[in-house]
Order: sequence, then C-alpha cells, then structure tokens
Amino acid sequence: MTENTQHQPASVPELPTQYAPADVEGKLYESWVERGYFAADATSDKPAYTIVIPPPNVTGSLHLGHAFQHTLMDALTRRKRMQGFEALWLPGMDHAGIATQNKVEQQLAEEGKSRHDLGRDEFARRVWQWKEEYGGKILGQMRRLGDGVDWDRERFTMDEGLSRAVQTIFKRLYDDELIYRAERIINWCPRCLTAISDIEVEYQEDDGELVSIRYGEGEDSLVVATTRAETMLGDTAVAVHPDDERYKHLVGKRIKLPLTDRTIPVVADTHVDPEFGTGAVKVTPAHDPNDFAIGQRHGLESMTIMDERGVITVHGPFQGLDRFEARSSVVGALREQGRIVAEKRPYVHSVGHCSRCSTTIEPRLSLQWWVKVAPLAQAAGDAVRDGRVAIHPEDMSKRYFDWVDNMHDWCISRQLWWGHRIPVWYGPNGEVVCVGPDEEPPTGEGWTQDTDVLDTWFSSGLWPFSTLGWPDRTPDLAKFYPTDVLLTGHDIIFFWVARMMMFGLYAMDGEVPFKTIALTGLVRDERGKKMSKSFGNVVDPLDWMDAYGSDAVRFTLAKGANPGTDVPIGEDWVQASRNFTNKIWNATRFALMNGATVEGPLPDASQLSATDRWILSRLNKTVAQVDAYYEDFQFAKLSEALYHFAWDEVFDWYVELSKTTFFAGGEQAKVSARVLGEVLDVMLRLLHPVVPFVTDTLWTTLTGGESLVVADWPADSGFRDDAAEREIELVQGVVTEVRRFRKDQGLKDGQKVPARLELDGTPLAAHEAAIRQLLRLQPEGEGFHATASLPVAGATVALDLSGTIDVEAERKRLTKDLGAAEKEKAQAEGKLGNEAFLAKAPDQVVEKIRTRLAKAEADIARIQAQLANLPQA
Repeated sequence: MTENTQHQPASVPELPTQYAPADVEGKLYESWVERGYFAADATSDKPAYTIVIPPPNVTGSLHLGHAFQHTLMDALTRRKRMQGFEALWLPGMDHAGIATQNKVEQQLAEEGKSRHDLGRDEFARRVWQWKEEYGGKILGQMRRLGDGVDWDRERFTMDEGLSRAVQTIFKRLYDDELIYRAERIINWCPRCLTAISDIEVEYQEDDGELVSIRYGEGEDSLVVATTRAETMLGDTAVAVHPDDERYKHLVGKRIKLPLTDRTIPVVADTHVDPEFGTGAVKVTPAHDPNDFAIGQRHGLESMTIMDERGVITVHGPFQGLDRFEARSSVVGALREQGRIVAEKRPYVHSVGHCSRCSTTIEPRLSLQWWVKVAPLAQAAGDAVRDGRVAIHPEDMSKRYFDWVDNMHDWCISRQLWWGHRIPVWYGPNGEVVCVGPDEEPPTGEGWTQDTDVLDTWFSSGLWPFSTLGWPDRTPDLAKFYPTDVLLTGHDIIFFWVARMMMFGLYAMDGEVPFKTIALTGLVRDERGKKMSKSFGNVVDPLDWMDAYGSDAVRFTLAKGANPGTDVPIGEDWVQASRNFTNKIWNATRFALMNGATVEGPLPDASQLSATDRWILSRLNKTVAQVDAYYEDFQFAKLSEALYHFAWDEVFDWYVELSKTTFFAGGEQAKVSARVLGEVLDVMLRLLHPVVPFVTDTLWTTLTGGESLVVADWPADSGFRDDAAEREIELVQGVVTEVRRFRKDQGLKDGQKVPARLELDGTPLAAHEAAIRQLLRLQPEGEGFHATASLPVAGATVALDLSGTIDVEAERKRLTKDLGAAEKEKAQAEGKLGNEAFLAKAPDQVVEKIRTRLAKAEADIARIQAQLANLPQA
C-alpha cells in the first residue's frame, strides 16, 4: 500500500460512458510536453537515469520495429521518473548518408539533373533543404506513440555539436595511428558508387552458373572453377596447396591465361583447400578479398579490370561490356576455344547485395580510410567480460563476442557528398594533414580536402556521449553519462552496439557508454514471418493507433516482448488490447460511481473484510512481481502479470465480490470503497509506463492528482495475508465449479435458480451473500427440491433445477463421470492389492496411489448422490 498525498475532489467528474482514445491522446501528450514533464535537469540532485534513442534515419517513418522498441524504452524511462530519478530519454535522428543522398538524387533525376550538375556545395544545400521539408517525419509519429523524450535535447548526427565530436575523434584516432589510409579490397556498390561496410551487405541465394575452365596446355594445365568467369581477365596467378601432389610439378611455372596474351604463375598457398573442387583456384587480387591476401603473400600484381560502374576496362573484345554481359561473353569465347570442361546451371550460391539498393556488390581494390579495430575491439570485449557492461539476455553475449573477437579493420570512407567530410587535406608536394575542430586547414595553391565522407556508423557510434556535449565536459555529460540502458534489436549488435562500445571506451578514457545492453527480438507478423513490402505484410502502426488507440498498440507490443526473442503480432491481438483498455475504463468508471476513493488513510487490517485483505495482499505481491520483472527486462511477463491482476483479480473478482457490500451501504461499504480506491490507484500507477494515456486520464479523475507522469511509483508495503488469499481461493473454487455446472446444464448467465448453501463450519459462510449474487442463486423458498448437489471445498451447494435442465442429458453426463471414477478406483485398488508392486514401489508412489483411491471413492459418492437427486423421468 502506498502513501497518497493527493486528495480526491469533493465532486468526482463523471467519466464518459466509453473511452475514445482519439479524443484523449493527442491533447494529453501535448499537455505533458508543455508542462515540461520529460525535460531532464542536469543540476538536479536526483540520481540520473539515461537512455539514448537509437537514432532513426531521417528518411524513415515509424514502423512496428520502432514502435516496439520505443514502447519498451518509454516504459523504462517513465518508471524510473516515477521512482524519483532524473530521467533523460534523449531523441534524435541519423543523417543516413547513402539513403538520404539516394532520396535527393532521385528527386533530381525527376528534374533531369544529377548531383554533378549542381556541384558539391549546392547539392549539400539541396539535401539540407530536403531534410527540413521531409526529414523527421518519424518525430511526429513518436509523439503519437507517447514517447516521453526530452525534445529540448533533440540531436541530429550532422548538427554543429555532433560534427565537432566527429572531427575531434577522427583527429585523435589519426594521431594515435588508429586511422590510416590503404589500398584494400572493399565492398563496392556500382549503383550507389561508394564503398559500403561488411555489415551493410545483405547475402541472398542467387541462381548463377559454375563453370570449370582449363588453364594452360597439355601436362602443364589445370582446371579451375568459378561463378565469375569475367574476372579471369584480371587473374595474375593460379594457386594450389603446397602439399597437393597433383600440382607439385607446376608450382613455380607459368601457364597461359586463356583469352589473353599473358602467362601467369602457379603458386603454392595454404589457403587453398585441396579437397574442394579441383584443388586449384584462380587468383584475382583486385577483385576478391581472399585472392588479395594471396597476392600480398606472393607479391602478385593486382589488375583492376572494371570501372566504378562495373564496366570492363581492359583492352580487348570485352571492353565496354557490363560485368554481367561480359560474364556470358567470356564463357561463350572459352566454349569456342574448348576451354570449358564443365558447366553447372543453375548454380545456387550466396551473393552479396547492397542493403540500400539491392545491387550485386562488386569486391574492388580501392584506396580507402580504415580504422585499426584490434585494440578498440579488445577493450569492447573486455568491458563485457569483466562485468562493467551486462548483456541481457546473457545468452546473447556469444553473438557479441563472435563479432568483437573477430572484427576486421573497418572501412570508414564513403564516396558520397552527404555526410561528415573526412578532415584531411593533401598538399601539392604529397603532404597529408589531419585537421581538428579547433584548427585551421592549410591554405594556398594545391591544397585540397579529401572528397570522401565518413561511414554513417562512424558518427552514430559516438551517439551516447556526443549527444551530451562531448568533447566538452558539459553538465549534461557529467550528469547523464554513462547511460544506463541501451535497448536495441539483436540485429544491430554488429552495426551499432560494438561501434559505440569501441568509441565510448576510447573517447571517455575507459568509461563504458552504457551499463546494460538489453537486446530485443524483431517484430514479425502473426505467422512469425518477417515483415517485408515484398511479402505484403508490412503494417503501419499509425493505422492501428487510429483504429484502436496508442495504448492498445503499446500494450500488445510489450506483451510480446520476451528478451532477445522475435515478436509475432497481428491485428486481433491489438483488438484484444483495446478491449483491455476499455475494461480498465469501464471498471474504474463503476468504481467511481460506487464511491471508490483515495481520501484518508487506509483502514487498519482489523476493519477489513477477508475480501479486502485478499486484494490488498495480491496487490502488494503484484507490485513486487512487476518490479522484479522490470529489473530483468521481462516486459512480456510484467504485462501478463498486470493484465491478469487487473482483469481477473480486480475486475472479475474483487469488484464482483464487493458489489453486495456496496449495495448494502454502511461502514463496511465505506471501508471497501477506500480499499478499491487504493487498489485502482496503485494498479493505474503500475500500468502507466506501458499504457500511459488511459491510465493518466483515469488516475487524475480518481485522485485529483496532477499527472501519473510525475506521480510516485508504488512500493510494496510488505502487507501479506495468506489466510485471506486461501479463503478467497475457496470462494473462487465454489463459484467456478457451480458456473461450470450451470454452463453444462445450458442455463443462461442471468437465469436465477433456487439453491441451498450448506456452508456452516467453513470460511465460505461469511461470503454467502456474495456467492449467491455471483451465481444468481435464490433462497430455497417453499417446495424446494434439490435435484443436484455439488460438494465443493468442504461445503455443499444444492440446486433445484426442476424444469430448468435437461434431466436425461445430466444423467448421461453424471453416468459418464461415474464410470471414469469407478475405473480410476479399480486401477488404484489393483495396484494396492499387488504384493509384488508394493514390495518394489517407493513409499511416495504408494502414497500417491492411496490418495488417488480416496479421491475416486469420494467422487463416486458425490456423483451417486447427484444421480439420486435428479428428478425421475
């Protein structure tokens, strides 16, 4: 039970008969913002609690995945705010380099222009213009969902402060020799015309062809197999394993490369698997990462054979052909020369595609900027291993370690015009100067800045501290860093989480960027299928919010949120959640109409009925349970616990059991009204972080308080009454059993039946009026004849169903039950009469069978009595 400092107004406003989310949510949210409820104070002496939002792309809109994670982050933040923390949930957006540039280039294409027609500066202005006009759509949708973010601290990964942070950390990494420029194989998108990182390559099964080609002549020949025949034009060697006896006579020799006037060496390299294929592989160092490594080991030439658009550049008959056109042409030419030994098509294999535009990736040798990740990744792994950062659920740690322990150097340069430009200048005599944010770039004839921009993940990797003012030691940074929880999908451990860990530990002198990484699953449709436009199963959460209210969408998402597990969701589940919000509304409205109040102290336990003590005991156990689930990020379990407490225990049982008390009036009605007010007060507080709109509306009406957003989180008072809980369980058992019996007899819910309740000597006697009310049981009256007798919980409920039931149907049902009980008795007696069985069976097994026998005998007696009481046909 919680201390309540609010006072109920003398006249409780009447709630509308129905809850209309559209009339409430928008106005209520704006009032929260206007009152400054979500604004965090860096000068506060309250303990800090910080979550930074995973910045959505400026090109994006709210999809169910966003809504899912935002609901959980909002619930965490709202609860901590109610617990007395200075809670900061910081919003913002990512500039999304490739995606945003593509949007604007598409817009220009419609005008018959390209970015090159505008020039770099004018194009950048055009992108900023697009960002102001179209970007940030998602921010308005966040308001619809109810996100309690501090809008005054909204950040953008290319705003002035974050740009300063990017330039600062680039300069530091460069000076520490952790950023370098080198020619390596990268993933190249011939459509976006830029390098992309490994984690932005999506692999899918494509139908291709596998061709086996004979290189060389006679005994000095061997066969290689490839799915990319066009790249043979850039082969500079064939590699075999040094222990492969088949090819030892060829190692060190040169053989003729088909379709060219070149010869290439045969080299021995342990990378080659002699058991795979022919045991010989073609080596194209400029167009394959493994081949590049072989080339480095053997000093091979790297020949680039195609341009940035995937067009063949080497002189000859294939020059000017697109890579895919060249592939078929090369195979045709080889076939004419009799060089094709075998062909397999279709040959299904995994092929990388650009995650932005789905174009097939081309591995390409290119001069790029790189981050030397080894020391940074080591620190990121150690922070989890030594417990400074916890990953939840714990079994997700393996995926994290698989990534950080095997991370390759990170290509951070992109051949784009939208993004953070690399702060490096090149001089006329080969000078290279990296410029920090407080330094002037070199000037004079011949000095030029690097034309590339940084990978989007470079700036978003700084998000937990750059958004708080780093590199300056701001009050925000001092108060709110490190952040408490990073809640995000398990699918971007590699994209984002590891990068924030690396940069946070490096920039903040070993201080972790967050204390806990809480990983969620992905939202899927009701059949568990990934949501995709191509599947036609993508849902706009705004449509569901319009139809059922934001609370219903939020509750559905939270109810499915088991840590690290994907979340299936369908519209019927949102409808069920809407029914729940309506139930909360209607039950609270009933309570207010019957005097539910929070005014004055809660009566002493000695003044409370067993029903009152039961619900207060259950209430405090629920508080403790919900707190434990929050600490373990068990959103599904806490939502289920609140659902069943509210609907089952408060609405279906406590309110119904208390109706006779309310109708009777008097002092006990006042006591129960105060208890009901207490229960609703605490219950609405517990529900508020997940369903904020309906709960705030009801709670302010019930209590007269300002808002649940700034109300206290309920505490477990420690009140428990196990005896009262057992007593009400007996009542529930009686009511449930008789209701089942009524249903079996086809009685209507409201149909009244004469009954004799034999409750003397049991705890049920005090609840006779409530039991009769719940079961529609009239007093016996004259001419009462018990046609059915139900022994339940040590008591007997005798019913006169004359003229109300199908006697023959009931006799058949009872006869069937009697047969089952007699069979159970015979089986138990058979085992207990078997001396061999008794000699071998453990004592607990024998005792269990004796218990089964006793129950079967009791059931037989009960059913025989019921049969005897049935009216004669």
